Amino acid sequence: MNRTVELIFDLAAPNGYLAYYPLRDIAQRQGAALVVTPVFLGGMHKLTGNSPPMTRDAGVKGKVEYAMLEFQRFVKKHGMDRFRVHPALPFNSILLQRLLVAVSGDERIRLVEALLPAVWERNIDCGDVEMVAAELTAAGFDAAALLQRTQDPAVKQVLADNTAHAVVRGAFGIPTMFVGNEMFFGKERLSQIEDELARV
Repeated sequence: MNRTVELIFDLAAPNGYLAYYPLRDIAQRQGAALVVTPVFLGGMHKLTGNSPPMTRDAGVKGKVEYAMLEFQRFVKKHGMDRFRVHPALPFNSILLQRLLVAVSGDERIRLVEALLPAVWERNIDCGDVEMVAAELTAAGFDAAALLQRTQDPAVKQVLADNTAHAVVRGAFGIPTMFVGNEMFFGKERLSQIEDELARV
């Protein structure tokens, strides 16, 4: 039996923000552990040939508009009225992702829950080290120590390895989730994940 749901995750993905909180609630309801595996979405796109939906589908009449409609429906359904589209989207998340690699277990979950609202509710500049440091400090982390760890070659390598391994497993975007070897992509698959957790 596998009572773990793994979230392949990059803070740069708005759908990652939307999926995280309902997924956390599902894991709690099902008595499952939630594990976050940080990857670099830009690297994942390069490895798979994928691109952001708004870019990829720009030439398809009506598709982007419908995607935004579904996006807003999801936001309304889950009461995520604090969500704000980041004005710099798409932005480089490498610093944030290395921060997530620099911690593990419950500390990683705590860091995710500190950075998600910073990015997707307050729209901080994700490349501004001082701004990121202020968010880390406010959440009770040692900002200087964590930021120093982002420059550790081992941390950089883990992020690269996580990204490559996720692609090998079949991931091509965010949010990708695994229950055992079963892969689920997209916030629209949350009910399927709950069914799978209930089954295993």
